[in-house]
Formats: sequence, structure tokens, C-alpha cells
Amino acid sequence: FAPAGDGTLRGSARSVRGIHIRDVLDGIATRRPELIHRFGGHAMAAGLTLEEQFLDAFALAFDEEVARWRDPSVPANRVETDGELASVEIALVTALAGRQGGPWGQAFPEPCFDGMFAVRNARVVGDKHLKMWVTSGDGARNFDAIAFNFKGFDETAALPDGEVRLVYRLDINEYKGERRLQLLVDHVLA
Repeated sequence: FAPAGDGTLRGSARSVRGIHIRDVLDGIATRRPELIHRFGGHAMAAGLTLEEQFLDAFALAFDEEVARWRDPSVPANRVETDGELASVEIALVTALAGRQGGPWGQAFPEPCFDGMFAVRNARVVGDKHLKMWVTSGDGARNFDAIAFNFKGFDETAALPDGEVRLVYRLDINEYKGERRLQLLVDHVLA
């Protein structure tokens, strides 16, 4: 939400699989018509306007409505991947093929992989990003990896060390005209 300057807030919403965000807003508007001035959108994205004074009440109504939509058979903490790559497949040529295979988006996500790696070096950069040097599970290859926004939510979190399971995407780090493979890490699992 951002102030619109007239005592109202304008907001933008993005959704997840199984939650039709426009219908969530419609449910709130039906049950609590005083909360939302106007709204529109579709299953995965919507926008709305409400009075600043109703923000807290809207937040509660939003939580309740999303709970009505959530499918309890789908675990909230499930992580889906495209599986494990052999260390020889974790390569710049694979990252280039993935880049050319896009565009990626809703119902067509960017390929995401998982595998066991040994963390050889880990440090925080930019106050909250985790920069790592990891070795493939078979010990054959080393990789540069980064997990954006790893720190910040918990400053006391220990840095990973030893064997970990990474959920990652293949990326190309371009710097000074040189292209290098980089693992973009979404999850670091013990």
C-alpha cells in the first residue's frame, strides 16, 4: 500500500497458486463493504483502494478470506523443484539454455533444482545476502552461489556450514564482459 494523498491507500497484490486474489477482494467487499473503495484484477494480481483508517481491519478481513480459499491438502511449506542435476549439468551452457527457454511466469515457472552441496565458504554481503562457495555432492566441482535476503529477517541466524541441501536456479553473472555461472539459491535446507 502507498498513500494516495487524500486519506486513502492504493495497494497492489500478487497471489500464489490456489488463491484467486480478485475473488478474495470480492469476498471482503461483500462481507465488509465499508473496507474497500474499489478493486479489480484477476486470479494472480489485483489492485485496490481503501481508507487509511481501515487498514488494520482490512488486514484481518484479508487473513480470514485467504483462510477460506486455502486448500488444507497443500502443505504451506512445500518446495517443488525440477529435481537434481548431475554436477556436469550445472554449467553455463545449461544456464544459457534456461535463459533462452523463457519467458517464465505464473503456471510456467523458471526451472528450479535441488541437490546436496558442501559449503566451503559463506559470508554475508550487503548486510543480508548470503554469498557462498560450494562443492557439488560428488566433490567434483565448485560453484559460486548467492542467496538474496538470507539475513535481515533473523540477524542471529548461523551461516551454513558443511553439507546442506540447496534449492537453486541457474544464473549467469556478467561482470566486466565475463560471463560466469552462479547458483541463485532460494532455500538452504539442513
